[in-house]
Amino acid sequence: MNDIPAKNTTPDSLPDSGQVLPKKRFQLNSRLGRSDRTPLAIWFWELDRVLLGLILTLVAIGLIAVAAASPATTLKQSTAAVTIEPLYYFYRQLGWVIVGIPIMLVVSMLPKEQARRLAIMGAVAAIILLFLVPIFGKTVNGAQRWIGYSFATVQPGEFLKPFYAVSVAWLLSLRVKDPSLPVISLSVVLTGIIAILLLMQPNLGQTIIFCGIWFAMMMVSGLSARLIAAVGVGGVGGLLGAYFFYPVATLRINSWLFGGGEFDQVMFAHKALTGGGLLGTGPGLGTAKFNLPEAHTDYIFSVIGEEFGLLACIAIALVYLAIIVRVFLRLLDEEDNFIILAVTGLTAQFGGQALINMAVNLQLFPSKGMTLPFVSYGGSSALALFCGIGLLLAFTRRNPYLDRSHYISAWPEKGRIAV
Repeated sequence: MNDIPAKNTTPDSLPDSGQVLPKKRFQLNSRLGRSDRTPLAIWFWELDRVLLGLILTLVAIGLIAVAAASPATTLKQSTAAVTIEPLYYFYRQLGWVIVGIPIMLVVSMLPKEQARRLAIMGAVAAIILLFLVPIFGKTVNGAQRWIGYSFATVQPGEFLKPFYAVSVAWLLSLRVKDPSLPVISLSVVLTGIIAILLLMQPNLGQTIIFCGIWFAMMMVSGLSARLIAAVGVGGVGGLLGAYFFYPVATLRINSWLFGGGEFDQVMFAHKALTGGGLLGTGPGLGTAKFNLPEAHTDYIFSVIGEEFGLLACIAIALVYLAIIVRVFLRLLDEEDNFIILAVTGLTAQFGGQALINMAVNLQLFPSKGMTLPFVSYGGSSALALFCGIGLLLAFTRRNPYLDRSHYISAWPEKGRIAV
């Protein structure tokens, strides 16, 4: 019988590093790789990472801008007895960002059905709070928009915006299944109720945003050109009516048209915006910002113009434009009517708010008390925006290879399934 050599267990028989490293490298590459089918890996590859990167860029710009604007606001709020830290609002904004980013990422991980349910439940809760604002709400600077106590104070109108967009999108998408449903009339009633509650605060700016969201979704939902024109004429009539019968609108518009008075804020914003020229005076060196009533919120775009220059303002505007273009490019192959409407509404809210804020600072629009998304300081505003972008990321998630497959067929009653 042949002798079987004993297995060599000496250190010389162990595999060398050249044999071990490829296995370790394969293990590292398999994590979050195309072959990894864990929920985290699937979310990572379906997520629009370019869109997420643009949003995080805006968040970083916002922190820098709030740091520049914070001293102008804290100086006005400081008294002989109480001195507020110059970077007080920067530290608070940093805290909101630390809380908001995880919220955005968690919401973006939700399946589309769960994200829709979350938005509908959030809309119901926010509308209930909106009804309670006239009874229990807190008044700040002549406006009763907040409800709660101490650090738990929230502005229901801010949270309602993204939830409203998704809820109305779901409502309008039901017309595809049953054209006889009066979904357009229901959306008009819902929008009208919200508008009345907001005008009571008073909050004309938010009312315009809600109407703009509704109008954008109406255009996408397939209304005839005649009806869209009629809605547009009705909107112009509504603005004229607000000017003649709504004192807040009258005061703001007159100040914008004729200047002067207590609310001549747009003039100060325009002077600050153009005071820095193309390159700006430099971080912390602006002086015109100290004349702005809300340098850290409504007029932060003017602070950026003064200290960082008009070129920085143009760059920020291009970032907003890139986000909007990226979202609609993501929709090019989308076939789900609800997703198209929801993403349109969320993008209209985000882009419309940014456009109004920048137009006010450029003296192209009356003062509206509208924050610049992810750039202005704000607790409710920031958290609501993070929720809204989380929903946007959830609805734009898709497998880039699924629609290209020859083994996929569309069954209208079941959706896409493998044959």
